[in-house]
Amino acid sequence: MITALSELSMLVRNIDTLRIVGEVSAITGLSLTVTGLERAMGIGQRCLIHGKQKIILGEVVGIDSQGTRVLPFGTWDGVAVGDAVELSSYGDVIRPDPSWVGRVMDALGKPLDNKGPLFEGTRPQSLKTAPVPAFDRRRVGERLESNIKTVDIFTPICRGQRMGVFAGSGVGKSTLMAMFARNGQADIIVVGLVGERGREVQDFIQDDLGAEGMKRTVLVVSTGDEPPLMRRQAAWTAMAVAEYFRDQGKQVLLLLDSVTRFAMAQREIGLSGGEPPTAKGYPPTVFSELPRLLERAGPGPDGAGDITGLFTVLVDGDDLNDPIADSVRGILDGHIVLDRSIAERGRYPAINIQKSISRMLPDCHSPAEYAVLQAARSALAVYNDMEELIRIGAYKSGTDPMIDAAIRFFALSEAFLSQRKNEGMIADYSFAEIYKLLGEAAIKVDLPTQHPVPSEG
Repeated sequence: MITALSELSMLVRNIDTLRIVGEVSAITGLSLTVTGLERAMGIGQRCLIHGKQKIILGEVVGIDSQGTRVLPFGTWDGVAVGDAVELSSYGDVIRPDPSWVGRVMDALGKPLDNKGPLFEGTRPQSLKTAPVPAFDRRRVGERLESNIKTVDIFTPICRGQRMGVFAGSGVGKSTLMAMFARNGQADIIVVGLVGERGREVQDFIQDDLGAEGMKRTVLVVSTGDEPPLMRRQAAWTAMAVAEYFRDQGKQVLLLLDSVTRFAMAQREIGLSGGEPPTAKGYPPTVFSELPRLLERAGPGPDGAGDITGLFTVLVDGDDLNDPIADSVRGILDGHIVLDRSIAERGRYPAINIQKSISRMLPDCHSPAEYAVLQAARSALAVYNDMEELIRIGAYKSGTDPMIDAAIRFFALSEAFLSQRKNEGMIADYSFAEIYKLLGEAAIKVDLPTQHPVPSEG
């Protein structure tokens, strides 16, 4: 009965009280030009195109003297010049509900999991709401344990932090996100799969999340074959769902894979709307939309929860100076870089410790933990500087005690930091183990006496 009332209320909301109609005047690629609605429709508004075979939902992306340019949430198959176009009351809002937890939906909030309709809540949630004002936010909270050894030690994540995962294709971004989803400390997990391969959706649900993980997860999916409006909307929908649960006082972990495909979708939309291409073909709106999306994650206002965000970035050709990677890195509170050469030698997650950083350091570690981190990072930096000489046999053992210790520590830490996606270790044990390995490598750690490192025993 409740579900039927929810469906009825949705139908009533979508009934147009005033019918304003224009017509299709041209179709070029993804873009359709409408005349007769210039004074009625603004950028971002929705309309319905009455094709010969079906009615297609579209969105206004540009307006000029030729008419109004519209992109579809589907395809223009069957649409012809002269077809009627009417203003739609279908707004850019969703109505999340606690019953959405455990469900899978598309970018428009429609169910994909064959579990029946989604119950709609009473309060509308805007897809494009403004970020919480800077002086209304709380500060970033305490450290969240990921049970991922490399992350907890070298790139820790705090409650309300926004972290990027940067990598080329096939280096393990999705697997690392699955590890966060499996072990993340949160009341609710919201996962946005933007432009994902269709075959990987079921793998992520069944293998990575599992039945237990899905019990606290809302999954928003837009696969790579869908139109750019749907791919962009999936990111907005995932963020809006996360904001809804944050406003309920929940601690939310938002996993968005990937920001790059969101930017690519916005590039297609911008170019179709007549924008000029700039850096690497990306129009200016891409670089204005990225902070508008990413700034919405983070600590909430007093009385609300927080959104801890993890955003993957596909680095084109492993180039960390790619325009999207460079822009996102400047917005977020830290970055984890996955290195192809590390993956090729078999250590997963393939995190490059020297290139990864959390901007929450050193405050999120205790003095003893930070001392261990510094000693380990310094030893790995020494090895990294000498790696080429060591591998070709140009360095002779015994020449420099510091380099000898770094070589020993590298071999020990490489085996320890390797971790399968179904494995986990709490942070205290990770620090205790890395401290022990530093001792075995004869590397001294200056520990504050009042803050000893926890023992595994």
